[in-house]
Amino acid sequence: MEEFHKVRRLPPYVFEQVNRLKASARAGGADIIDLGMGNPDLPTPQSIVDKLCEVVQDPRTHRYSSSKGIPGLRRAQAAYYARRFGVKLNPDTQVVATLGSKEGFANMAQAITAPGDVILCPNPTYPIHAFGFLMAGGVIRSMSVEPDASFFEPLERAVRHSIPKPLALILNYPSNPTAFVATLDFYKDVIAFAKKHDIIVLSDLAYSEIYFDGAPPPSVLEVPGAMDVTVEFTSMSKTFSMPGWRMGFAVGNERLIAALTRVKSYLDYGAFTPIQVAATHALNGDGSDIAEVRNVYKRRRDVMVESFGKAGFEVPPPAATMFAWAKIPEKFRHLGSLEFSKLLVEKADVAVAPGIGFGEMGDDYVRLALVENEHRIRQAARNIKKFMSTADETMHNVISLNAHR
Repeated sequence: MEEFHKVRRLPPYVFEQVNRLKASARAGGADIIDLGMGNPDLPTPQSIVDKLCEVVQDPRTHRYSSSKGIPGLRRAQAAYYARRFGVKLNPDTQVVATLGSKEGFANMAQAITAPGDVILCPNPTYPIHAFGFLMAGGVIRSMSVEPDASFFEPLERAVRHSIPKPLALILNYPSNPTAFVATLDFYKDVIAFAKKHDIIVLSDLAYSEIYFDGAPPPSVLEVPGAMDVTVEFTSMSKTFSMPGWRMGFAVGNERLIAALTRVKSYLDYGAFTPIQVAATHALNGDGSDIAEVRNVYKRRRDVMVESFGKAGFEVPPPAATMFAWAKIPEKFRHLGSLEFSKLLVEKADVAVAPGIGFGEMGDDYVRLALVENEHRIRQAARNIKKFMSTADETMHNVISLNAHR
């Protein structure tokens, strides 16, 4: 049977091929060290769990909740932005709770996109940034991801040559998967460009609290006037090790927040009320839980950079996020990221995320998630070192390591 129109518009889900290999290997008894999916392994802080358990005992909280988020939760998110970024938000009109930042992005795409609208999207980037708009009928125009002067030349070309004129520009800093971090000066230039050309800015700030070196990453909403054109998405998944709780936020421009809120009102009744109360408790905390999560990822990052480097697989130290973005070793680069990732599962018992899954510009790279403990990361490095050092002998009759793509 013919595929449905929206399904047909989506490319194959690259990660599924690696996931199938991983599942098959585990079924056969292999101990796969999984650095692929960005699924935090750290437990949610106990005080947050305790608050959930306390509130869930009240049967009144078992009823439908508020789609836009209970008032206390929205006030807590506004207070977080005031403390962290010096940004003032009206919790009634400029904050909406989402079921994770991913759902927020997808429903914002549904809210603002007409068929054929052009969206400026970094490449490589987190898949929902592009796929959410593709499913909504939009057209993606790929942009540079590095937040420097080179970012703006493609933007100027897009404005000159796109018909219709671009509707929105997507930002994602700290970036998943590249771990690039933007400066406030860069954001000032972006907002000036967006206001000049009447373009909406959608900023994914899911990794605002997972940083290691230097100053904390800024919010684009710190730029004067950014509120006129911008909505920013955050998530509690990584900051508080709450991925399965599905709690995030969209904040910013009132008109855009109202559009998202209206779409969501037709689609969901919001997160379970005890989860929203526990999330409120987390946001109103003293920040010690966030600091501990950050320290764990920093230790893992340092171990990965050191041990993989000794194994002959250079991993640049990410300044932020829970990921490293590493170029495939030269000897294997011609295979492409998907085939290289498959080889690591089959020959080294290590799973990584192929860069092609984040866009064609990522095909020379793999993403490594800091979701295994330090001992397991060192074991992954040893496995990879053994695989790479014996590849000529063990793979000469399987695949050419001297071929060119």
